[in-house]
Amino acid sequence: MAEGNVFACHSTEGWRSKLQEAIDTKRLVAVDFTATWCGPCRVIGPVFVELSKKFPEIFFLKVDVDELRDVAQEWDVEAMPTFIFIKDGKAVDKVVGAKKDDLERKVAALAAAATTTEATLPAQA
Repeated sequence: MAEGNVFACHSTEGWRSKLQEAIDTKRLVAVDFTATWCGPCRVIGPVFVELSKKFPEIFFLKVDVDELRDVAQEWDVEAMPTFIFIKDGKAVDKVVGAKKDDLERKVAALAAAATTTEATLPAQA
């Protein structure tokens, strides 16, 4: 289920499938690790959705840590919200907390870096 361009993962299989899709398409992934009971998560959630609309080249995912505890543990999520940025299946950066300015800056910088990297790759014959 998607809100904006954010896909909410409700199963470990769904998470792995979406992550693999991003890896296969060489896209950066931004993951919002959240919880329904987390007040700051509810405040920053709409910002994440807006960023997903502004940066469609990034794969935006949302994971409820109570629903997918194994995924949260796998990515060492200890506080909510935690935003982890993944490229090629590996974490490349993160923002812990509902820090709107930090999140916006990080997404913009990583999107720019991804675009620059793609632009400098040699064309495949």
